[in-house]
Amino acid sequence: MKPLPAELNTSATLHGLSAFATLRTRHGQPLLPAEHLARLADTCTLLSLPPPETGLPVLEDFPWGLLRLTVSVEGTFYGHRPLPPPVVPAGGVSVWLGRLQVHPQLGRHKTGNYLPYLLAGQEARARGDFEGLLSNHLGHVTDGSRSGLLIQHGEQWMVPSGGLPSVTRAIWLDELSVPISVSAITPSMLRGARHVWLCGTGVGVVPVGRIAASGWIQCYEVCWPETQHPALIIPG
Repeated sequence: MKPLPAELNTSATLHGLSAFATLRTRHGQPLLPAEHLARLADTCTLLSLPPPETGLPVLEDFPWGLLRLTVSVEGTFYGHRPLPPPVVPAGGVSVWLGRLQVHPQLGRHKTGNYLPYLLAGQEARARGDFEGLLSNHLGHVTDGSRSGLLIQHGEQWMVPSGGLPSVTRAIWLDELSVPISVSAITPSMLRGARHVWLCGTGVGVVPVGRIAASGWIQCYEVCWPETQHPALIIPG
């Protein structure tokens, strides 16, 4: 047994009291900074943390990068790393709907209380799937471990209620100019969807070809987004 190092004796490390945002960068320039900082500021207000600093640092000139901003009681910190392109088959990605749940109060926020998302992603990757989906306490599908969910059910475009308000998804929906509904998405509704997409900073907008859960598997008609927005395409 070792004594706890002083740098780990913080509320962020011990209790997850922190907020964060992840921004895609292109040659060192953050994409959609105003949208990400606004969402981060809302989370800081909820957690009674100091507001995020808005003066972004000079970053490395990566062709594609991922900038993480973390706010704790000690201030605003950043990390920047290259963003490798994800492997996305032409027939869409495979997704696993497991049993992990989002926090009932914090599901709409990116906080240090991130363990369910981490475990959902690990479970999906162990199965060979691209993404893992999480639900809420009612069994409604809310989020992916690293992406937001968007489905087209008949002619209706639907965003799950109770999940993170994805910046990437919002920008793509603005491009599409389609009416959407924020709805409770049951597994049966998910199985009956015509198209399903994942939307996230690290992946852009990618179509889902297959979702599996305990007791069922559903395949979908794949529809690739028609966009050249640098925050929406697959990096690389």
